[in-house]
Amino acid sequence: MSFRTHSEEFLDPESIPLSQIVLNLIHCICIAGLQLPRHARSIAGSSVPGAQAKPEPLPNQDSIRPKTAILMLNMGGPQTTDEVGEYLLRIMTDRDMIQLPVQGTLGPYIARRRTADVMKKYSEIGGGSPILKWTKLQGDLLCKKLDAISPKTAPHKPYVAFRYANPLTEKTLEDLEKDGPQHTVVFSQYPQYSCATSGSSFNAIFTHYSKRPMPAGMSWSIIDRWATNLKLAKVFADRISNELGKFSEDVRKDVIILFSAHSLPLKAVNRGDPYPSEVGATVQLVMDQLGHRNPYSLVWQSKVGPLPWLAPFTDDAIKGYVKQGKRNFILVPIAFVNEHIETLHELDIEYCHDLQKELGELNIKRAPAPNDHPLFIEGMADIVKSHLEGKTAVNPKFLMRCPHCVNERCNSSKQWWGSICKLPA
Repeated sequence: MSFRTHSEEFLDPESIPLSQIVLNLIHCICIAGLQLPRHARSIAGSSVPGAQAKPEPLPNQDSIRPKTAILMLNMGGPQTTDEVGEYLLRIMTDRDMIQLPVQGTLGPYIARRRTADVMKKYSEIGGGSPILKWTKLQGDLLCKKLDAISPKTAPHKPYVAFRYANPLTEKTLEDLEKDGPQHTVVFSQYPQYSCATSGSSFNAIFTHYSKRPMPAGMSWSIIDRWATNLKLAKVFADRISNELGKFSEDVRKDVIILFSAHSLPLKAVNRGDPYPSEVGATVQLVMDQLGHRNPYSLVWQSKVGPLPWLAPFTDDAIKGYVKQGKRNFILVPIAFVNEHIETLHELDIEYCHDLQKELGELNIKRAPAPNDHPLFIEGMADIVKSHLEGKTAVNPKFLMRCPHCVNERCNSSKQWWGSICKLPA
């Protein structure tokens, strides 16, 4: 799913009154893109072709005993509205994600208070998140491609590991161990690394194995970031080009491309989190593919709470450009690889529908996420194949802490990963 934040990035319990802490904690809903809709209504569809359609699953691969496991990390999302309460409870009681005073009491209280509103939001996009279906499809297509281009490491099998929704990371690791692969590639599905997204998932695996023995006879390696993958950039460029073609020729060259990524508290940026620079690197590659033929800007979505975050915010940027006389825009979910609540609700409903209606005669379109684009699958397969054929089991950058890191758990996790990672012979 998308970019999320730890509590220390927006919350200092020693300096903020408890009442303000509770207000700030509305931010936690945002870690799964869970802002409340601006207008209550039922909208089950999306204006983005291919974005809301449920992906068709490939034949079941559960019977495959793999040589190489591909463990796909992401935040996840509730598949039905009935799962929203447990989903929020896991978020609010996880001290790696957020640290609260009396967390065992306050966390469940906030989760209960927000559940009904969040259920309503999911009902507006069809009753649940499609992120699991998309991730499964992407994994199946990826492993089918890997079997063809990397027979030495075949057969390959995908495993989906979500942080807060089923299939949870811990359960997926148990399933993976039962299959007994020779090697596991831990593949973050966040192209741009952040301590609060990719880092959180890697920490969860570290925590899991700090309580039990590692599986015997299995080697591990990790792919922690891939913001500058050329085929990823080409996929986004293709998605954008398709949307540009829907504008009349007389305005097409003036359409503003707004690359929208989940924002991050400036406190985290100042500690050295690499996320903003890596998102910017992806944007530049995409614009290179487009020949820089349109104006563009990197903007940030999903900010909640009073503390300063990366700006300009997506909706404020649109309003600002409208004041300058601009009327045509394409929103690009540059940090998301598949559709979920932040694309289907925040971008499609809140911006493409609500904001367009509020501001009058605008033309706002949204480029779909990569989803099952053939070139995207090829790009992921290239990443994994090159990784398996390379000499680096773990990126040295991953083993570095941020220059002003205050999370000792992060330090322990990185040391552990550095000690266990080894490529297959």
